[in-house]
Amino acid sequence: MSAPLFLVESLPTADRLTLDGPEGHHAATVQRLRVGEELLLADGRGGTAAAVVTAVGRGTLDLEITSRGYVDASVPRLVVVQGIAKGDRGELAVQAMTEVGVDEIVPWAAARSVTQWRGDRGVRAREKWAATAREAAKQARRAWLPVVAGTPDESTARVARRIGGAAAAFVLHEEAQERLTTVELPAAGEIVLVVGPEGGIADSELDTFTGAGARAVRLGPSVLRTSTAGVAALAVLATRLARW
Repeated sequence: MSAPLFLVESLPTADRLTLDGPEGHHAATVQRLRVGEELLLADGRGGTAAAVVTAVGRGTLDLEITSRGYVDASVPRLVVVQGIAKGDRGELAVQAMTEVGVDEIVPWAAARSVTQWRGDRGVRAREKWAATAREAAKQARRAWLPVVAGTPDESTARVARRIGGAAAAFVLHEEAQERLTTVELPAAGEIVLVVGPEGGIADSELDTFTGAGARAVRLGPSVLRTSTAGVAALAVLATRLARW
């Protein structure tokens, strides 16, 4: 089994470190790491450090740094505009998309989104998505922490502007003729992938996005849930871009 990963604000410059706070508690109390066991530290921005446990305290670990490294950011960047979903479906999507390699997630207030993120509720909901992405990144041993960007309820107009500046953009749509498995992909820049909410993408939204430069694509004959469509599409892109 690979060494567990813990996220820190900044990597230590010295050869010794005490891991405390929530990460120290999780490592010492929940995962019960012991003296001699190895772990990884990451700053979420590509920097990593391997360490070995030298002492265990109450919710803390004393560590000795054994090596340092850096993981380059993936190119092109994969950005998913995720239609806001009801219940925990959005969090399920964020978790799985993080595990398969998304670089940025933008919550989108689609016309058919049942749940509305407004005011304090929207701030709390986006923070929950960010926390979900953080935990999933640790589980997946990712050196780069995905960004949960945009306003809590990014508008269709703002998403269209993001599409206009991307190297390529694709809207998952069940009636599209082109397949994501065969469309041309850029070698650099940003690929924006739009995933609708439970009720799908409205015709007017599709027109707005294609007018901004996006292409409607499908994955296959099945209609996937909003919580799984982005994950499946990212798997296709990761394979085609040789990330996997």
